[in-house]
Amino acid sequence: MKNLVEMDEKNFDTEISGGMPVLVDFSAEWCGPCKLLAPVVDEIAGEFSGRLKVGHVDIDASRTIAARYSIMAVPTLLFFKDGRVCDQITGNVSKKMIVDKITRIL
Repeated sequence: MKNLVEMDEKNFDTEISGGMPVLVDFSAEWCGPCKLLAPVVDEIAGEFSGRLKVGHVDIDASRTIAARYSIMAVPTLLFFKDGRVCDQITGNVSKKMIVDKITRIL
């Protein structure tokens, strides 16, 4: 996905810190619902460019991060503000539901 920041153990903490809110899509290559949600998340990243950072974490490649945030199901979207989780969504949800959460966070 062209608008997403790929995140892993090396850059995750740096990417979620800072002044801009961050949406992180936790997913897996084998996950069907993740594949359906990925284009929606990428579209949102483009629409909110400059106001929201949007990243992606592959839970199989970054197990430590997934464990730190107790990711038990994918897709899971975590919303960060000031480096801390402020909201989350689990499952393949509508774009409107995601945008509504982003609007509240911004």
